Amino acid sequence: MRIEDAIQERFKCSKCGGHTCHTKEVAMTGTGLSKLLDIQHNHYLFVSCGTCGYVEIYNPKILEGKSRGQLGTVLDILFG
Repeated sequence: MRIEDAIQERFKCSKCGGHTCHTKEVAMTGTGLSKLLDIQHNHYLFVSCGTCGYVEIYNPKILEGKSRGQLGTVLDILFG
């Protein structure tokens, strides 16, 4: 299961309690040489609530580093 799918299945907005969300992966440059050469090595998942628009940002490398069993636990902690 993809991380985005797991987030959408378990999503609960921490602000309004809504259960629908939209995810978007965003890549950004760092500083120094990577900025100069436009190397986008910083990747993040932006998760916005479909009800109120509140946005939370996650590092997918950290979430992907968890085993499948631990991923569910991490998402349960994040989304209640």
